[in-house]
Amino acid sequence: MRRLMSGDVSGIDPEQLSRLSGMQIDPAMLQAVMAQLQGAFAGTNDGVDWSLAERQALHIANQDGLGVTTGQRTDIDQAFTLAALWLGEATSISDLPRPPRAVTRGAWVSATLPVWQELAEPVATSIADALTAALGQQAPDDMQEMIAGAGRLMRTVGGSLFATQLGQVVGRLSTEVVGGGDVGIPVMPDGDAAILPQNFADFGRDLEIPEDQLALYLATRELAHARLFRHARWLRLHVISQVRDFARGIHVDTAALEDLASRFDPTQPEELRGALESGALLPERSEEQTAALTRLENLLATIEGWVDVVTEDATSRLPSAGRIAEAVRRRRAVGGPAEQALGALVGLELRPRRMREAAAMWRAVTDAVGVDGRDGLWDYPDLMPSSEDIDDPAALIARLTAASRGEAAPSDAMDDALAQLLAEEADGGRRDAESESPDAGTPGTAGPDAGRPDAGSAGDAAGDAGRDRGDDDGAAPGDQRPV
Repeated sequence: MRRLMSGDVSGIDPEQLSRLSGMQIDPAMLQAVMAQLQGAFAGTNDGVDWSLAERQALHIANQDGLGVTTGQRTDIDQAFTLAALWLGEATSISDLPRPPRAVTRGAWVSATLPVWQELAEPVATSIADALTAALGQQAPDDMQEMIAGAGRLMRTVGGSLFATQLGQVVGRLSTEVVGGGDVGIPVMPDGDAAILPQNFADFGRDLEIPEDQLALYLATRELAHARLFRHARWLRLHVISQVRDFARGIHVDTAALEDLASRFDPTQPEELRGALESGALLPERSEEQTAALTRLENLLATIEGWVDVVTEDATSRLPSAGRIAEAVRRRRAVGGPAEQALGALVGLELRPRRMREAAAMWRAVTDAVGVDGRDGLWDYPDLMPSSEDIDDPAALIARLTAASRGEAAPSDAMDDALAQLLAEEADGGRRDAESESPDAGTPGTAGPDAGRPDAGSAGDAAGDAGRDRGDDDGAAPGDQRPV
């Protein structure tokens, strides 16, 4: 502690520290934590140091020391080449600008970590703010001035703790995913498609399916996912915005944090780690968060359903395509241990619960209007199917078939409400214009020709003519009426 407070780390032996009773901390990770704490005491860091998450994730991802062999890279490249040809028959969405590739677990971590950081930042900020607030509330009044200076330290410590946990979760995810789109959200850079050969063995261990068929199916699915987000440029931002709408409402349960701090034993850090991984510091979802989560699940189901249908059509030549598809759906529905840990860490489960219903909708749309009509729904955000369309695709199909024949689409409740609103607006404007007309009057009323001897009889005649026409105001001939 004396070396830590003085800024001297030259004599700190992490192996010796790791032998403290009950700690069981990785020496390399402990050295990084000590350096982070020193930066906090020295005042050199502010906020969350995301490099901790990257180092921890890469440490887990590269533990086995395995890379991608030349043979594996060749097999994946051949699978991607054939998958691209098959996809050209199943979708009108064009190919990617860059060739897909086989990547290691560490490369997947480096490519996807910026997105994980963006999604987890609201939670990390909330934890840091909660630590600072709890420290200020519990300190006596005469110590408030001193506590104010420690706020920066507490924010750094809290953010670093969360960043380390996020790194562990992302590192474990790298040992489970088999492709860039395996999680469901666009975590890979725009236009990139990748497969992790290191995780093939675990995915197909109990399926008893030849590896070449497995690689070809997963390559087709990965390309379909990447093509969709490349084609619909707005979709990537739409998904990330939906996730951030959910994360924006996340806050830390200060009472749970104070209770944990009151009984925290430094020799048993597993309790704090378990609290973070289990989501014990995150309170129940608010109504706004529940609504945001429902919108996000419908959006992910719409995306995954389209990918399922396109992949099914493209891989119809594969004998084991049906078995692989069912394994993928079950895997996405259940989620692995790392995905569950991510849900507990940021309070969000990225699972399309209505994927089967969405796939059935896309199949019905494909049968009704063809591939081009189906894929055209991704051209603009307002064309994308809604949750009501997933429940009942009939109205969506009716609109699409009418548009393909050049007919007006059948009106729905919104169309009827809009037509009624426009009619009321037009009717109100017509009445206002008639009441303000300078030539309008009642029969016999003096007008511009009041000085003429026959003005009265002309007015009466005009009134009779007006009544004969069914007009209420009996306006004189020549009046210009608004239509």
